[in-house]
Amino acid sequence: MNHWWKKATTLTLTLMLVFTASACGGNKEQETGNKEITLMLDWVPNTNHTGLYVALEKGYFSEEGLDVKIETPGETSAPQLVGAGEADFGISSQEYITQARAEGIPIVSIAAILQHNTSGFASPKEKKITSPADFVGKTYGGWGTPMENAFLKTVLEKKGIPTKKVEDKINIVNMGEADFFTATKRDIDFSWIYYGWTGVEAEQRDIPLNMMYLTDLDPSLDFYTPAIIASEKTVQSDQETATKFMRAVSKGYKFAIEQPGDAADILVKYTPESDPELIKASQKWMSRHYQADAAKWGWQEKEKWAQFTDWMVDNQLIKNQISSDEAFTNQFLPE
Repeated sequence: MNHWWKKATTLTLTLMLVFTASACGGNKEQETGNKEITLMLDWVPNTNHTGLYVALEKGYFSEEGLDVKIETPGETSAPQLVGAGEADFGISSQEYITQARAEGIPIVSIAAILQHNTSGFASPKEKKITSPADFVGKTYGGWGTPMENAFLKTVLEKKGIPTKKVEDKINIVNMGEADFFTATKRDIDFSWIYYGWTGVEAEQRDIPLNMMYLTDLDPSLDFYTPAIIASEKTVQSDQETATKFMRAVSKGYKFAIEQPGDAADILVKYTPESDPELIKASQKWMSRHYQADAAKWGWQEKEKWAQFTDWMVDNQLIKNQISSDEAFTNQFLPE
């Protein structure tokens, strides 16, 4: 993950230079008549974001009268920037949106990019870890977040393993700058990955994995990750812009679902530093999971927001309960 962070930092500096050059060149909004919009990603561009780049490349934003700049965050997260009005829209996920709202940051989820949580605990087959019960006595490589410990505690207790303190059952180490493949060869047994990227990469490397999806281990962990966010101010006072933005974005993801090969080529164009074969393979996998079993792409269910918020409260990840009704909306999704 830190490897990605370095890329993000480099890309952010590049984008800052581009933005500065653009600002020096005059007000584009005055030239085109389009409304300028800033969209802040959660990470470096990847296949979670393909629909956004398709909308940009295909001119779907321009058709709606929007001039959209897609930027990558530096030290400040998308929820903070969107909540503060420094970005119009952003990419985040349900756990961070919930934490932000519990801390008074006024952001709202306006679409789920993936209908189900595609993350889970993975290990190379030779580690013979096929159940959370096998985690006991093993070494987990992570990033030291309270969320990871809460995941581990939950799945252990689901297996009937009393877990007052996770560290008493599992040796937890920080992976540092190592990626999953390096770390599992070095000193860890398993880690938390998103299958649409790291799992697909394992397939490409011909490294068989044992993958345990969080959704299979506990239904309350089927949260929306990632999701598109806007500020409460935009949701309440600039619904026309939000509707236009989401109409274009929805067309982008529809294209990515129906034509994953062409969509991957577009993402590769905007991320020349990435592995094109990995993007194509990941895009093929992701195209089946954007909408999945939902009636339409982007749809969110109140039950999913409520059950994961309860889980966060139960695990003391947030101090205050939040209103699920105020945390998300489907009102900007096109018919």
